[in-house]
This record gives sequence, C-alpha cells and structure tokens, in this order.
Amino acid sequence: IRIFTGAPMPAGADRVVMQEVVRREGDAVLFAEPPSPARHVRAAGSDFAAGEALLESGTRLTPQALVAAAAADRDRVEVFIRPRVAVLSTGDELVAPGLAASAPGTIPESVSFGVAALVRAWGGGVVSRQRLRDDLPSLAQAAAAALEGADVVVVAGGASVGERDYSKAMFQDLGLRLEFEKAAIKPGKPIWVGRAGDRIVVGLPGNPSAAMVTARLFLAPILVGLGGRRPEEAWAWRTAPLVSPLGACGDRECFHRGRSTVDGVRPVGNQDSSAQKDLATADLLIRRRPAARALAAGELVEVLAF
Repeated sequence: IRIFTGAPMPAGADRVVMQEVVRREGDAVLFAEPPSPARHVRAAGSDFAAGEALLESGTRLTPQALVAAAAADRDRVEVFIRPRVAVLSTGDELVAPGLAASAPGTIPESVSFGVAALVRAWGGGVVSRQRLRDDLPSLAQAAAAALEGADVVVVAGGASVGERDYSKAMFQDLGLRLEFEKAAIKPGKPIWVGRAGDRIVVGLPGNPSAAMVTARLFLAPILVGLGGRRPEEAWAWRTAPLVSPLGACGDRECFHRGRSTVDGVRPVGNQDSSAQKDLATADLLIRRRPAARALAAGELVEVLAF
C-alpha cells in the first residue's frame, strides 16, 4: 500500500519502506536491498501522550511553544494579562525632544522613551506616557489617574531631596506604602518602590543612565513576575572576562555600563549617571560588590544583559 509521509498506518502494517529503495513492476514492488532496521513509524504517544503537560504554567508563548499548543489540538490557552504600565516623567526643565534648542533653560525629556521601550521588552504594555511639571496638585491628579488605568506606575525624576522633588508626595494621599526608599547602589541610589492599593509604584532617578540601570534591575523583574514567570529570570547573571581594566568600587554596589566584545566585556567610557551618548553603546551591566578592588584586563566579572 502506498502512503504519504505523516499518514496513518494501514491496518496490519508495521513498517514503511522509503520509496527511494523501491521499484514498482505492475502490482508488484521490488526492493533493491533488504529493508533497514528503521521502521519509519512514529508510534501513537511517542511525542506526547494524553495527560502529559506540554506547557507548564508560566511558560512564555514563544513561536516554538505555540507549535506545541496547537499540536495538542487546543484552539486557545489561558494566559496572564500583559502588565499595564503608566510612565510619568517630572521636571519643569523638561520639554519634548525637538523643542529644547529654541527654549533656553530647558532640556529634552529622554528617560520616558527608554523606560517605555524597556517595559515593552520585558512583557509590559505602556498604557500612558506623560511629561509633568513640578506642581504638586497637578502631579497628584496625574498619579490618581495613572493608578486607575495601570498595574504599575513608574515615576522618573523628583526622587531625591530637593524642595521640588514630589515623586513620593504625589502618591501620599493615595495610600502609598513604601517597600524601600533608596538602595546602596551606584548609579541609582534614590530608587524606591511602593504600593498604592493593589498597584505597584516605582520611583526612578531623573538622571538617564541611573534611571535605565535601576529600571533594568528593579522594574524588569516586577514585570516578569506580573507576567506569570519567575522574577529571577530577569537576573540572569553570568561571568565574562574584562578586555580592559576596571577601577575599584566604593562603599556602594556598582553597576558599570559595558559593551560585549568577541573577547569579553569592555566598560563604556562615560560612567556618569547623567551620560546618554555612551549609554547608547552599552549592552551589559557589570556588577561590582562594595569595596571591590581594581581589576586588570582578563579578570572575570559578573555581567547582566542590559
């Protein structure tokens, strides 16, 4: 009986012989050589069987995972909702990109664009992105609106100790409960995380490099967890050799921006918390423990994809 690849086996048959070694003469077939030990038959249940879990809870629906779900004859699967994120940037000095050159005393607002892109990269959806002035009543109004429509509210700027740093105060009447309000890291010491009701609020420093480093370290795991996966997946540290020297670390844990190379990792030139040019070239964070000594080229460091 002639069958095609993937067809069910005819009743009583237990072997398929590939047509490349078969010659047909009328109703007879001739084999050029004895059939090989391979039967070319996939037994029922050889891939997966009834009752077997194909995709564990928390599995990301990659293209490969979707193949497995469809192969199980399922037309739909239960998923976690994509975390909804509102991004608020604060500062009287901030204007939209394209306007700063004609407005003395202002700078282009850049952090919210990077934070929004990071949110999307880690499975969140950006429901709003606003630039706000340092006016507490209007900030409080914006905070209330953001909490209504988002699972996570990210505030960039106003996280230090200045007279017009309102990032926490704007949530005070909304029941803000702080989990922590600073971290012993560099850059990004002013980072804070809290809750307002069942919403999570993340306060990032206003300096661009510091904001992106702390967003990667603190916001990314939050988004991964809300998306149904283990938050630790966002902290996949590994070791890599330095291709250039790295100075000693101070009394705070240091996260240098670095660039991967064929031979290892190289710190980018400008490590200032406000740097933006060299930030664009960084694709790794280099972790140094407090009071760590200076390192020479060739020594190993902990790195995290950035």
